[in-house]
Amino acid sequence: MLYHLFEAQEAWLARLRPAARQAAGLLRGSPSRPPLRHAAALLELAQNLGTTHRKPEFGLDRLAIDGAELVVREETVRTAPFGRLLRFVKEGVAPGPKLLVVAPLSGHFATRLRDTVAALVPAHDVHVTDWTDARCVPLAEGPFGLDALVAQLLAWLEALGPGTHLLAVSQPAVAALAVTALMAEAGHPSRPRSLTLIGGPIDPRIDPTPEAALARALPITWFEAAEVARVPAPHPGCGRLVRPGAQQMAASVLADLPLHLLAQLAQWQNLALGQTAAAAAHRQRYDELRAVMDVPAELYLDTIRRIFQTAELAEGRMRWGGGPVRPAAIRDTALLVIEGERDASCPPGQGSAALALCSGLPAGLRQHHLQPGAGHDTLFEGPAWRAEICPLVAALIRCRG
Repeated sequence: MLYHLFEAQEAWLARLRPAARQAAGLLRGSPSRPPLRHAAALLELAQNLGTTHRKPEFGLDRLAIDGAELVVREETVRTAPFGRLLRFVKEGVAPGPKLLVVAPLSGHFATRLRDTVAALVPAHDVHVTDWTDARCVPLAEGPFGLDALVAQLLAWLEALGPGTHLLAVSQPAVAALAVTALMAEAGHPSRPRSLTLIGGPIDPRIDPTPEAALARALPITWFEAAEVARVPAPHPGCGRLVRPGAQQMAASVLADLPLHLLAQLAQWQNLALGQTAAAAAHRQRYDELRAVMDVPAELYLDTIRRIFQTAELAEGRMRWGGGPVRPAAIRDTALLVIEGERDASCPPGQGSAALALCSGLPAGLRQHHLQPGAGHDTLFEGPAWRAEICPLVAALIRCRG
């Protein structure tokens, strides 16, 4: 029933948007009067209501680098039921060191990291975990929880081979640290040369957010009943249990409601005053946020139970493949933890907990950077990412070879 309600809302809004677009066009074609301009702006805002499951494009086929044009093409390296390993191949230049960027699997497509990838491509052979919308994965492909995520990262690191660097943004930080620890324990030749964790909840008990506190206070059965739905026909994943992407989007908006309201007010002013560049930038950002994907219920519930409720990795109780996951086993993978001073999703301390867990690493291979004034998203997109954080990542990779 829950999923049907989300789909009914999407269908209704899809019918509303063309009507709002047409009405806005008529008002803008009328004499230039402030009330009409303001009404047209409101109708244009209505065009951006709701969510869509349409996957955006990375759109990084041409990048301007130091006044020159870099031609880039996408190449699928490996495919799996729940995602593909995507490579950004540069034409006519050396690829650079191999870097696997692990995108969050938390309700948005990997294109959410477009700016992350664009800044890394010029100097690195960038590969990205391009996750699949769970409602498109047939039920016969089985479940996909935290253990399966670790296994998938392990398989893709093996495919990339020795010398690969690993970077995880937000939600998959625990899985990235876990797979690095497992490969270190086994002496695996394809273990990462470096690991960068950006805004990841390694220990969400530290300065817990309201959402983390709620996750610890409620039983897992509440999340199973309230947050999980079954994919209906005619989607390929019919029958699969998922955390609907629309539900994740709603939770994100409610968590930062004042910020989103101010952003919409600013956009209304942009549209009413004809500030086209600012309006286009806002529209691009919210088009990306509105593009949602369903998350496998197993991964969502594992995240609640094993990361937020019991903090298995931070407590030293995480197991995989029948054995323990010991970050202390990491001895030659350089670790860089990036946190934002004003990160409301993953406050400072949660990510840097990894530094203490990796006690087997020499001090010179453990680095921490706290970005002044940065929120969660600004750690991997925008001016601070490009000017300050990305150069730190690149320097670490250069040093490790």
